[in-house]
Amino acid sequence: MLDFISDTLNQILFASWQHFSLVVQCVILATIIAMVLAVLVYRNKGLVAAANSISAVGLTIPSFALIGLLIGPFGFGVTQAVIVVAFYATLPILRNAVVGLASIKPTVIESARGIGMSRFRTLLQVEIPIAWPVVLAGVRISAQMVMGIAAITAYALGPGLGGFIFSGLSRLGGANSIESVAVGVVGVVILALILDLLLVGLGRLTIPRGIRV
Repeated sequence: MLDFISDTLNQILFASWQHFSLVVQCVILATIIAMVLAVLVYRNKGLVAAANSISAVGLTIPSFALIGLLIGPFGFGVTQAVIVVAFYATLPILRNAVVGLASIKPTVIESARGIGMSRFRTLLQVEIPIAWPVVLAGVRISAQMVMGIAAITAYALGPGLGGFIFSGLSRLGGANSIESVAVGVVGVVILALILDLLLVGLGRLTIPRGIRV
């Protein structure tokens, strides 16, 4: 194992950076998309139910199946990896964003409007900060989930550590096959832990102390 790591260290580091970068960028994109959708629907109970249903149903779609469907129109490589990872990343964040915004007490909003705040300012300075802990919890769940899904996109030649996993699995019994799989799996776990720690730190910086759990 140590010899394998030593011989492929540069490849491991590069693949780790690709994997981490793919997940972080897709989670950021997913957070923006989810927040925009949540803001559009959270005041309407029917739309809230629809958003929650879409989130639940979307998570039942097998990632392998979605990757296979996207190979046709988008081919192999980064594009379909970004689409797949961003799609799955959006779903938990959307659910939490809708729940967080919809659960704010009307009296809080009325108080903000009563002191002369516009609807947009109330949303930006009152509602989103109050809902942010719930949203961030969704972001953390999403980040952990798509860290593994990002590895699966290597099936369609997506970037990241998944290449080590599929390379090892394709030649099980051959030289360094188990080592290759182990490096990919352990690497994904380590990256997931690092990203979660960074998100915990983000929460400490962005969640007001008064509503911090």
